[in-house]
Amino acid sequence: MKEQILAVQRMQDYIEENLEKEITLSDLAKVSLFSPWYSYRLFRQYVELSPAEYIRRLRLSRSAMRLKEEKCRVVDAAFDLGFGSVDGYQRAFFKEFGCNPGEYSKEPVPITLFVPYGVKFREMRKDEIDMKNLQSIFIQVIQKPERLCLIKRGISAEEYFKYCEEVGCDVWGLLMSMDSLCGEPVCLWLPEQYKEPGTSTYVQGVETTTDYKGIVPDGFDVIRLPEAEYLVFQSEPFREEDYGEVILAVEHAMDQYEPSVIGYEWDDSNPRIQLEPRGERGYIEMRAVKKRTIS
Repeated sequence: MKEQILAVQRMQDYIEENLEKEITLSDLAKVSLFSPWYSYRLFRQYVELSPAEYIRRLRLSRSAMRLKEEKCRVVDAAFDLGFGSVDGYQRAFFKEFGCNPGEYSKEPVPITLFVPYGVKFREMRKDEIDMKNLQSIFIQVIQKPERLCLIKRGISAEEYFKYCEEVGCDVWGLLMSMDSLCGEPVCLWLPEQYKEPGTSTYVQGVETTTDYKGIVPDGFDVIRLPEAEYLVFQSEPFREEDYGEVILAVEHAMDQYEPSVIGYEWDDSNPRIQLEPRGERGYIEMRAVKKRTIS
């Protein structure tokens, strides 16, 4: 992998680890191992934001989550995330999200959070599985209740990268700001009965209770999913740079698994579900099953 990409990734990692501290271009240059001028140029080239813009947007999004989840004071959210004044923070928050932080704290609405993606991961889309390095895959049965799912459809996407090309990666930031029945957004592969003509199989959304009365963001649809059992396939924790190989390993295990050994068969009338790959917990996919009928 190019040293320039690794340098930008080191800068992103440093920002993540020091977000509540003062971060200077000199600090970023030290971890990138390039000059300040060249570090700035590399960051803009690969991230498409200046370091200052990147830091500001990330701090605003982290502050929004604090306002929503911790119900902290606006002044604390401002100063703890490195803003010099409350007035400046409020103006920046309104410019970024279109609402006042005090109002958002009292009544959170869906907003598009800034979700940074490490530049090195764009270079790691692998097409083959190295079976010598295959990890253990853990499998369990879970029960999902009847629920609504607020989804953003694509055009023809069958997987994540194509979906991002069609609708943009900002959708995930919006979903992260919304409460979800399972605690986080989900990615779904929809069976035909849930698709609209000319729309994608792969979608992203949040699961909610069947009596959901909240806001449905513009461009989203609401579908109702029935109670169903799922087989959960989960990898071991992994290094973030290995995420592509781990995803393929889990999908390979799912393709090879025969649910009849535990008395089930696949239920393809329900969506297949993918959770965000997180190295500390492993990669997770779910596929619906039903009790096997014996004739």
